[in-house]
Amino acid sequence: MIPATDQHVDEVGVVEFTRDLVRTPTVFDPERGMSEAPAACLVATKMRSFGWEPVVEEVEPGRPNVIAVIEGGHPGRRLLFEGHTDVVTEGSRDEWTVDPFGAEVIDGRIYGRGSADMKSGVAAMILAVRAVELSGPFPGSIVVAALVDEEGGMVGVKDFLSRGHGSGIDAAIVCEPEENEICCVAKGAIRLGITVSGRMAHGAMPHMGVNPNLAVAALIDGLTSLEEQIRGQYGSNPHLGHTHITPTVVEGGDRQQHNVIPGRSWLGIDIRTTPEIDHATLLREIESLAIETGTLHETGMDIEVIEERPPVDIDESHPIATAVHDAHLAVEGTAPVFGGVPGTTDGTILLRDGGIPNVVYGPGPKWIAHQPDEYVEVSDIVNKTKVYARAALNFLNETESAP
Repeated sequence: MIPATDQHVDEVGVVEFTRDLVRTPTVFDPERGMSEAPAACLVATKMRSFGWEPVVEEVEPGRPNVIAVIEGGHPGRRLLFEGHTDVVTEGSRDEWTVDPFGAEVIDGRIYGRGSADMKSGVAAMILAVRAVELSGPFPGSIVVAALVDEEGGMVGVKDFLSRGHGSGIDAAIVCEPEENEICCVAKGAIRLGITVSGRMAHGAMPHMGVNPNLAVAALIDGLTSLEEQIRGQYGSNPHLGHTHITPTVVEGGDRQQHNVIPGRSWLGIDIRTTPEIDHATLLREIESLAIETGTLHETGMDIEVIEERPPVDIDESHPIATAVHDAHLAVEGTAPVFGGVPGTTDGTILLRDGGIPNVVYGPGPKWIAHQPDEYVEVSDIVNKTKVYARAALNFLNETESAP
């Protein structure tokens, strides 16, 4: 017997809504006059067509979150479906074989920037909750949130929580593309900026100055050794692999002034950690390394923590994980794999700032995000919509409280 939620999934509608969203460029690029606003408008309009009453809240000028609450009619848990409306830049169009915002359907795939990451996930979660609503009264309530800026500083989810929308939410499904994996773990992230202060001098007389670039080079060597030490100590996480300490930006000197030793250099570092790593301890080790390097090279070292996001580690037996697992098994006919998110998602902030346990699971290949010719399988969108609907009822109908 086909479950009521499956019967109420609009298979054509979820595919066309995905295409509508992909056709709407939502790269955040003020210089090109682009933001998430057009997609937020589409989302709010779709929600209103169901009789929902979405709240549209501007996080920053032209960057609105869209949030709706659907009551089930009976007491119970509260579940959040979360996705983001921004996409990364399309890059050079010469690298695409299709229009990056054309949403063309070719051989059963929708192509375009954001098709996987994550316009299809946004469409699927909205149509899934509509299917749950149409299938009859249910326990508790469902929050549907399409938020801005996941690809940047995550101001959308931070604003969502600061306004109190996370209150009372028992768990969340973050609808990012994970290629049939249920991700209960995600890497943490630390972004550092280190300013290295030396003393300017003529390039012909380097002994009259202090070259900060030499200290930067030594610091990079030290960070590489620290990364090797951590890997030797903690090994590889089964779902996330190794911790990475990656120098990403080096700025020191003027390209038009090759004969000048700069007075200052700047090093940007992107650190990705597994749950085994304590961030406070790691930061102390980096600070100690920087001080030692600065002393050796007679430079100042000023460390700024630009962003710090802890790893996520949810038990695979958590009710939200089992709810998605059982729903996936029922729809796909095969057991899903438990995996990990190599980066961070809004789910990291939901747990850190809101105490909301969550899993990351959604339509689309895991590794296609941010690449040219990004795509999502049409069948995957439809199936994940059905999984979301079943998972919602699995979780909401469970009588025991989530841990």
